[in-house]
Amino acid sequence: MKDRTYDFITMEAPETKSPIPTFSRRQFVAACAGLPLLVKSPFEEPFTNSVKGRINASDLGVTLIHEHVLVDFIGADKITPDRWKHEEVIKKVLPYLLEIKERGIQSLVECTPAYIGRDVLLLQKLSEKSGLNILTNTGYYGASDNKYLPAFAFTETAEQLSKRWISEFENGIEGTKIKPGFIKTGVNGGPLSEIHQKLIKAAALVHLKTGLTICSHTGPALPAEQEIEILQKSGVSPGAFVWVHANGTHDEFQKIGKRGCWISLDGVNEDNVEQNAELILFLKQQGLIKQVLISHDAGWYRPGEPNGGEFRGFTTISDKLLPLLKSKGFSDADIKQIMVANPANAFAIRVRRI
Repeated sequence: MKDRTYDFITMEAPETKSPIPTFSRRQFVAACAGLPLLVKSPFEEPFTNSVKGRINASDLGVTLIHEHVLVDFIGADKITPDRWKHEEVIKKVLPYLLEIKERGIQSLVECTPAYIGRDVLLLQKLSEKSGLNILTNTGYYGASDNKYLPAFAFTETAEQLSKRWISEFENGIEGTKIKPGFIKTGVNGGPLSEIHQKLIKAAALVHLKTGLTICSHTGPALPAEQEIEILQKSGVSPGAFVWVHANGTHDEFQKIGKRGCWISLDGVNEDNVEQNAELILFLKQQGLIKQVLISHDAGWYRPGEPNGGEFRGFTTISDKLLPLLKSKGFSDADIKQIMVANPANAFAIRVRRI
């Protein structure tokens, strides 16, 4: 691992310059101008929940919006928390978190849902040891043909499921005081099945009650459009929806982006840096830069594999993608928009109605 610190704006590593990009409160408010906020008074800042408690959304700073610490693919009917030990996971994962902290990353959105290895106490320990803000989630994941859905998800109504997720927001997750910062669900890549429609309806109900943003593992444009339709029929603005693993033609990106959802390009790796840079440039040219979110979908300590298996780090964006965007004419303000303002705006807890 490289022992360097970076400035996200210049992409240099000077010894005297802070690796954290400056982004004032006034700049943050300006970047989010025109978007409705659910606040108790005009003086209260938008907020979110980290695993260490409530924080101002503007304090997220430079953020990776879709990463994983641990993922267990054994299935909802077999998973148990004794399949991994915190001390072993921390020993493996912490160096990778410290590595991105050195590069100026301040927050990480951890997207592992319940029944696939979500462990909020583990995340809390890693947050304390790394100094990163870490967000966790509520919700259930229906992609991969429902392998990771608990049995009751097939029989309960959307209203019943929503009450479970709302309870985690109001009371804490699994007997802790740790509360979710967003909703994580998932659907298959084709037309939405009945149960996947139910998951999105439940997410809509939870959003209207809590203001949590809905991040749905989706992929192609077809299910994304169907999810947005369900949300709109429920009274939820597309601005509350993150199109996770977004992919499609330029026309599809433009069409769905114009509806106002967040476009999450979260599979950045060394093999697709140029492809992602060109797509981000296209989205900027279409006036959609304020809706772009980027991340790696990396990490993945895997219980059951020797030493947790192969773990992919989280540095490609800082080391490769952002310098490439700068070379393509992206300004300091553009980089701040994508890495700071957009994540803060996307994950601020507020109800977004049509």
